[in-house]
Amino acid sequence: MQRRLQNDYATTNDHKNNDIKQRIKMKTLITTALALLMSVAGQAQKADTLRHEVMLETTKGNIRIALYNETPRHRDNFIRLVKEGFYDGLLFHRVIDRFMIQTGDSASRHAAPGQLLGDSPESYKVKAEITYPALFHKRGAVAAARESDNVNPERESSASQFYIVYGRRFNDSMLDDVQLKLDKNTGGTVKLTPEIREAYKRLGGTPHLDGQYTVFGEVIEGLETVDSIQWVETDKNDRPVEDIKIIRATVIK
Repeated sequence: MQRRLQNDYATTNDHKNNDIKQRIKMKTLITTALALLMSVAGQAQKADTLRHEVMLETTKGNIRIALYNETPRHRDNFIRLVKEGFYDGLLFHRVIDRFMIQTGDSASRHAAPGQLLGDSPESYKVKAEITYPALFHKRGAVAAARESDNVNPERESSASQFYIVYGRRFNDSMLDDVQLKLDKNTGGTVKLTPEIREAYKRLGGTPHLDGQYTVFGEVIEGLETVDSIQWVETDKNDRPVEDIKIIRATVIK
């Protein structure tokens, strides 16, 4: 009987030791898994917060653009097109002084002189990411072109066409007039805040577009290139008489 008790005790100890080992092993596995998940989450968060940049090399000089993470659909679409070489060789087909310069029409790559551009068919649109008042049409803003509200009430963006704002500086009286137009066009939903009014007085821009188009980036270098492009001679359709081309677009960050 004594021997049997001793054997039972030994067996019980073996079970306890095995249980302890299993628990230690399980804790180790859980700790490792949690560490791995935290590492992956940290990398994803880092990737999401990286501010990507694109360089446009044009026949008038370089333009460096930073893309906003607040508009991820437009950011990712733009990066994909740049990496595919879509913008290489395209023209700035619509240029209006003290307003903006526009590009991205695929038909402009081999366009004949004087050919009307800007209405080429596209296979998709990008869902609007209008983030006003956080993002607005200050000088240097990069925004997506789109069709007018009467045929595009959701204000979806063009797949590829975008414009870079130059605009003009405003005073309070001019901004009051702009606010009246915004009230009419947006049903009073877009208000120029004191901070935004100050930006338009100090930097300039195109406030009448606010809250109606997706702003997805800004020029951080080369605003002088935008300035030089906006003053070129244009025809009756606002196309530059002398072609201004994007030689190459590159994701640099």
